[in-house]
Amino acid sequence: EVVTDNDAIFTVKRYEFTVAGSSDTKIKYDTIDKKREILITLPSLFKDDSYVEVISDNIINQMKEQMASDENKVYWLDGYVEEFQQPFERISKDQGFYINADGKLVISFDKYEVAPGYMGVVEFVIPTEAISDILVGNEYIK
Repeated sequence: EVVTDNDAIFTVKRYEFTVAGSSDTKIKYDTIDKKREILITLPSLFKDDSYVEVISDNIINQMKEQMASDENKVYWLDGYVEEFQQPFERISKDQGFYINADGKLVISFDKYEVAPGYMGVVEFVIPTEAISDILVGNEYIK
């Protein structure tokens, strides 16, 4: 599925759906710089590894805000998990992501990764002002 196709980038979303008693959905994104003909990775967008903590903190705040405003939203955060669940603390350095048509960074989590299965695949749009100081440039993210 084509997610973004503009002058600078092309992003495609690939689904991996598994059914065996229950179902599981994993999503992979490929974002390509059209001019340079290179694959864009999450680390390549930032000056250093500080993006992991900055983005993680933003996502945790978004999760808390969503849970406070909608009782049907549940995320596995410290203080909000059952014994068998691992609370979300931070994204991985190669977390699933894409850049949407508005030039915003979107971080994606597979089903069951940070929330119960009924929430499905969850995504968080990261405000550009939260990451602008650590971006390598503003060519892709606006």
